[in-house]
Amino acid sequence: MIDAQVRTEKGEVVLRGSRGLDWIETLRHLDEDKFPFLGSLLPFADTMFNSRQATRLRREVAHPSVREILGHESATEIERLCLHVEQGSHLYLWFLGD
Repeated sequence: MIDAQVRTEKGEVVLRGSRGLDWIETLRHLDEDKFPFLGSLLPFADTMFNSRQATRLRREVAHPSVREILGHESATEIERLCLHVEQGSHLYLWFLGD
């Protein structure tokens, strides 16, 4: 399971995702070449995105095929977390693998 958090540059958690992503059921089905930001998430490691990367990640999540794989609720939550990072200052989106 991969959980998501928005953190400050000092590592303080300012927002937590309420839904985890099951890598085996969802993310492994994505084309890593077509969706490189989502494809970079690892089930057993942490991945961090800065505001510029969060913008690109949000574009990937908006793609209809990705929304179908992730499910509407998970896709909407990732978009919400990305927007929080984009609109803030010195914020980062973390995906925490098991």
